[in-house]
Amino acid sequence: MSTPHNNANIGDIADRVLLPGDPMRAKYIAETFLEDAICYNEVRGMLGFTGTYKGKRISVQGTGMGMPSMHIYANELIEIYGAKRLIRVGTCGSLRNEVHLRDIIIALGATTDSNMNHDRFGNISFAPTASFELLQKAYEEAKKERVKAIVSNVFTSDKFYDDKAREKNKLVASYGVSAVDMETCELYTLAAKYEVDALTMLTVSDDLVNGGCCSAQERQSAFCHMIQIALEII
Repeated sequence: MSTPHNNANIGDIADRVLLPGDPMRAKYIAETFLEDAICYNEVRGMLGFTGTYKGKRISVQGTGMGMPSMHIYANELIEIYGAKRLIRVGTCGSLRNEVHLRDIIIALGATTDSNMNHDRFGNISFAPTASFELLQKAYEEAKKERVKAIVSNVFTSDKFYDDKAREKNKLVASYGVSAVDMETCELYTLAAKYEVDALTMLTVSDDLVNGGCCSAQERQSAFCHMIQIALEII
């Protein structure tokens, strides 16, 4: 059974899925870390692969940018293809001085300026959070590998180019939010709805406090510590 956004058949996708936003990062992960990887999806260029990692069957699916795009792929992966564990492996911008380029953020929860959950819940401010089991495993794996990992709330923004970004970022940072991305809130909300496990791990690609950013090539293929931790715990 295919969907409007995925031409995989039932059974083509594993119940454990890594979710990079960039489809080329999905291709890199499949070719670098998975054995016997097969491409199951090319619809709209949003590549998806299934292979094995240390004998475990794992898929990796590009999700695009923003909560609406995450909404499409996470819904279909969970409801149609039976995904039970989903880990976003993405990039983010740092919002605090102590968070530097290439640091790893493990998202405890997600604050947002999106209207998607207002539409769902009305005047209830739903607070989507990570799977505690996956979060704990990720933090312990990072410590074991001596990789700097910061557990924090993240800010899921609806707009990459926001006229009010400086004001918003400063405000949420003053409440302990370490980084900004564009997808986590929707992933965690859908995981709660469908009662599956989800986690976001982000590598800092842009220092929004002091300046500096990673190249497009680094964003696509150089964040190996994050990917390896995700593969070990999923």
